[in-house]
Amino acid sequence: MEWYIGYTVVYFLIMFAIGGYYFFKVKTSDAYLIAGWNMGYWKITGTLISTWCGAAAFIGWVGMGFTKGISGYFMFALPGILVSLLLVIFFSKPLRRLKLFTLADLFGKRFGRKAGVVPSVFSAFVYSVPATALQIVGMSTVFNVIFGIDLDTGLILSFALILGFTILGGLEATIVTDALQSVIVIAGIIILALCSVTYAGGLENALFNTPTEFLTPIPDGRALEVVTFALTVAPFYLVWQSTWQRIFASKTEEVAIKAGVTGFGLVMLISFLPYCIGVLARQFVPLDTPADLVFSFVAMELLHPAIGGIVIIGLLSALMTGADSFILQGSSNLSHDLYCGLVNKQATEAQKMKSARVSVVIISILSLGVSFMMTDIISMYQWALRVSATTLIFPFLAAMFWQRVTASGCIASMIGAMSITVLWPLFDTGIDAAYPGFLVSLSTLWLVSKLTSHSHNEQAKAFYWNGMNQAAPQTSAQTTGKAATGYPLAAKQ
Repeated sequence: MEWYIGYTVVYFLIMFAIGGYYFFKVKTSDAYLIAGWNMGYWKITGTLISTWCGAAAFIGWVGMGFTKGISGYFMFALPGILVSLLLVIFFSKPLRRLKLFTLADLFGKRFGRKAGVVPSVFSAFVYSVPATALQIVGMSTVFNVIFGIDLDTGLILSFALILGFTILGGLEATIVTDALQSVIVIAGIIILALCSVTYAGGLENALFNTPTEFLTPIPDGRALEVVTFALTVAPFYLVWQSTWQRIFASKTEEVAIKAGVTGFGLVMLISFLPYCIGVLARQFVPLDTPADLVFSFVAMELLHPAIGGIVIIGLLSALMTGADSFILQGSSNLSHDLYCGLVNKQATEAQKMKSARVSVVIISILSLGVSFMMTDIISMYQWALRVSATTLIFPFLAAMFWQRVTASGCIASMIGAMSITVLWPLFDTGIDAAYPGFLVSLSTLWLVSKLTSHSHNEQAKAFYWNGMNQAAPQTSAQTTGKAATGYPLAAKQ
């Protein structure tokens, strides 16, 4: 117990020391929400790894490996990583050159500011709140299993620690600590994987004693399940605000692309290990163990506290960095999109900073409330991804590639897709809600756009090509007299 307490106390002292440093260093809302558009290669690489490997990686993915086998990797992790690579490689340049903060900025520039309300609300409330709640639940589980703290008290303690760090330093502190924590995250997963192989009696013995269905990427009779799960998860990552933030936080387009490819390439390798740990755990963990507790059981049973403490800190690191990122994602939507974009378009820098920190508190409190109701990490996360993807993907692609799409078509598509995705389960058809959701989104977008005209608030352009044809913006090191961003138009669009 002493090892775990010592590691945990030292870890949080370091985190809050870094947060306190950036509390005094960060002076602008750009630096607080987008890290000043000036982060280097290794920082962006590290923050991508840390952000991806949160509660889903350590707790959810190990649990999926335990209950579904390695097919979970091909259902959940790999499709999302591939789509994230697609976003980084093909969309980094046009998105940065359009001088954006969020998806709502894109919709606002293309369709008028009111069209940006829906993606802002979705990003802040449908995704950021439950995603942050996942991290709070995960951290509470750690405190319960390791230190014996009851779950409700653990939720409140986790909330206080996460909120305290996030409100201090913003995205700049988060990215810096992410880069450091990514090393701990990777080390923790690798150590646990190696120990799991040993404890299972060696890889050959584990493979021999594991049913084939747990070792097959697409088990017999489950092809539709794997494909459906992938389709309800992967598309969302094309509009995932956390990756967009890292693209914008990079000091140059080249850094955004190279760091993104490196980060997600490493995540592709790392994320396979939690599923393997879950499969191996079937050799020595009681098969009736709840999926969300498999990771903690393995870490506590297999490792000496001196080593297990490192793994637990890796888990806490992943949970903290995930929570910070998701809170700041929602804060960007509330502060930049809604407050500065609709309520107070002439906000001063002091008002922007205040709204950013108030937004952090709002997202955190809502997440705490959701965490008290959450029982199934993977199902809750999948629901958030499904609704967000069916509502936002086709309008985003249309804004980027189809000049004819109209604001009316975009809004009708989002409302229709959201409604059918949420209501579809009530009909008990056996068909996943993602399929009718995507169908309604695409058909409504096309039909309403064909029947309506562009409004006077729209820019009738295919923004992908428009962005690619613009000159690359200057970084803060190349400009003077700007708020350390080189993107003075972002808040005015």
